Amino acid sequence: MSKLGPEANFPVVCVGGSAGGLDAYTRLLKHLPCDLGIAVVIVNHLRTVATHLHEILPRYTQMPVTLITDRLVVQPNQVFIIPEQRDLHVLEGEFRLEPISKPRGWPDVITVFLRSFKEHWDGPLIAVIVSGYDGDGAAALCEIQQVGGITMAQTPESAVQPDMPESAIASGCIDFVLSPEDISREIVRIAHAAGAASGTAAADC
Repeated sequence: MSKLGPEANFPVVCVGGSAGGLDAYTRLLKHLPCDLGIAVVIVNHLRTVATHLHEILPRYTQMPVTLITDRLVVQPNQVFIIPEQRDLHVLEGEFRLEPISKPRGWPDVITVFLRSFKEHWDGPLIAVIVSGYDGDGAAALCEIQQVGGITMAQTPESAVQPDMPESAIASGCIDFVLSPEDISREIVRIAHAAGAASGTAAADC
């Protein structure tokens, strides 16, 4: 059970991307209501370049956008951003940051994060792979499905860089292949179903 207690069963949406990800993140967030009762975690794989997503993305959502610090509590109706040069985990309802475990070659921070949430989160999981180079995240998608999570990939034709969505689709473990706008609509549907099932009311913005 998570540190937050039995009420910490809200959906967590992991959006993984890299090159061209900003376009997908903004299109997705613009179509997500701010009171869905979900946490959105954007895992943009960076090794040495500082992220500015926490400064840019508030223009596109009414949800608070926070750069993750160690032991930050996972909360609904917020957008969380991974910092550069870190692997991201979750334990007892908190984010945990570790030095990046793959300092050379293409990072695998999305895969690391998805596997941690699969092991340590009680609520619904939604894994979304958007524009980016390489195939980070694809290796964990079947595992997300195995624990009842839902997996989505951006349509390659709508992505600035289709490598990551194509790798996700090639895993054979993608439930939906959609544009960022339609990914948002599907997340809304899932969140409403989860809220109805748990009796959890969405918070006001």
